[in-house]
Amino acid sequence: MPLTIRAKNGVHQFSVDVAATPEQQEKGLMFVKTLAPDRGMIFPYDPPQDVAFWMKNTLIPLDIVYIRADGTIARIVHGAPLSLEPLQAGEPIALVLEIGGGRAAALGIKEGDTVTWPH
Repeated sequence: MPLTIRAKNGVHQFSVDVAATPEQQEKGLMFVKTLAPDRGMIFPYDPPQDVAFWMKNTLIPLDIVYIRADGTIARIVHGAPLSLEPLQAGEPIALVLEIGGGRAAALGIKEGDTVTWPH
């Protein structure tokens, strides 16, 4: 599924898998050994929730992008492989995007940028 981030420096396209069920959301990107630069996974929440993610059994570093219901990025955190530290959203979130670690910074994606995806 396509996902677009509109940043101050341009538009960035990703192809994402959707973790729609509780089972898919629990597994996420656990045990994945590689992730292409333009790939990711999204976790939708309806209604929006204050969520926390962790990196249990996740073998690669990830950027975890917390997105509000209006499509703006609320927070971007870096998840270290295998960490059990909860990575809090800090506010109600409608969507979480996981992309390869360091991709947000490399592309200039920041808090306040906007995200769209067909749902």
